[in-house]
Amino acid sequence: MPDVKHFDPDAVLETVMRLFWRQGVASTGIQDVVTVTGLNRSSLYATFGGKQELYRAALRRYIGERSGPAFRRLAEDGRGLPAVADFFTGLIEVRCTGPYARWGCMASNAHAGPENGDPDVRAALDQHHRQLRDTIRAALLTARGQRQVAPGADLDDAADLLALLAYGVNLRSRAGADAGELTRTVTAALDSLRPAS
Repeated sequence: MPDVKHFDPDAVLETVMRLFWRQGVASTGIQDVVTVTGLNRSSLYATFGGKQELYRAALRRYIGERSGPAFRRLAEDGRGLPAVADFFTGLIEVRCTGPYARWGCMASNAHAGPENGDPDVRAALDQHHRQLRDTIRAALLTARGQRQVAPGADLDDAADLLALLAYGVNLRSRAGADAGELTRTVTAALDSLRPAS
């Protein structure tokens, strides 16, 4: 007879994702996972594999369910530079206030942690970065069409700069940076792209 799971693997993965997101992989032991999920080790291992496999699954979930929708909203917003500004406003708000304040971004946290030594994690982070940069570049292309960006601005360089700024916002907010300070930096970056008055 097959073993019947008496728990919802999707709900468990959501719980574990939040644990890794908040604490990072280096600071999270398998006992922490057991404690937060209420499952025993054998159930966790049988369903997800070891800690590293569980982390990879949690990171994929984060990218798919947290980053993906934010990228899609920006990609589908046809307002150009105001859409990019709103993307950063929302990013700063969620990173500095509410239940996830000072958690940073799980992907950004992984860029800065030892977990990026795993080739599968690195591949996920590279894909995340490409999606972020390409989404921002598409919004900047729309902005250029609406004459919101200086004619000589290099959109590839600008998209790279803004993607790196998004990672910076995530990491600085995790360290407790002031939302107003982060907003001023983003505003300065976006203003540097606008046509001269």
